[in-house]
Amino acid sequence: MKLLHSGKVRDVYADGDDLILVASDRVSVYDVVLPTPIPDKGRLLTQLSLWWFEQLADLVPNHVVSATDVPERFAGRAIRCRRLEMVPVECIARGYLTGLGLKEYEKNGSVSGLELGPGLVEASKLPEPVFTPTTKAPVGEHDEFMTYAEVVDKVGADTAERLRDITVRVYRRGAELAAERGIIVADTKIELGWAPDGTLVLGDEVLTSDSSRFWPADSYRPGRPQFSFDKQYLRDWAAGTGWDKQAPAPEVPAEVVEMTRARYVEVYERLTGRTW
Repeated sequence: MKLLHSGKVRDVYADGDDLILVASDRVSVYDVVLPTPIPDKGRLLTQLSLWWFEQLADLVPNHVVSATDVPERFAGRAIRCRRLEMVPVECIARGYLTGLGLKEYEKNGSVSGLELGPGLVEASKLPEPVFTPTTKAPVGEHDEFMTYAEVVDKVGADTAERLRDITVRVYRRGAELAAERGIIVADTKIELGWAPDGTLVLGDEVLTSDSSRFWPADSYRPGRPQFSFDKQYLRDWAAGTGWDKQAPAPEVPAEVVEMTRARYVEVYERLTGRTW
């Protein structure tokens, strides 16, 4: 195998015609990789992604070739997958207003150029899920919101429409299945790429605690931050240290590492019905 790319949290190897996508225990917040890993994170995200790929297979094809035909040292945290030409857009769907979407709304009354109307607060549920794409920034740089018109300029009108449609449909299915398990999916980010035949294919990870915000439905209250089963806990900790959100990031205390891992485990178990 040949290492092709080492990203913020994943490493990509070439193996013949396929790629081996390896999820590490690294974690990034504010587009900066933290120096402290989260034990089991790579395995948790890989197994949760594989479960979701199965739930979404009738909506959009995915890149998975095999979850078991991988090098033994990567077992449980790697996927053998198809090579794709990745779309140069971060495809994000939001059903609730929080995070950078909330900050953008507070500043402009809109997100990605979409007017959302007055009076929304932290964690407000939106009337309908919205497509709020961003740029794909290099490691250490920050993604920026894109308008739909900018996506059209980047990839063409037909592809832009398909990106929006697939992203919102994936969000709706994920939110529906999660709701049955007492989990709110506030927002999610997916990666799409073109297969050689021109098909748009779901790649990378999907509906994990790194790419989505998960909230317990029984404690949801708009107007305040929500308890989160995702890396929002780490974001909040990092912001509270006074860190300027530029590399290098501070070391993460052991108790914060353990709490983050516990939340990843809990949402995995609640969503899949499996014991970690």
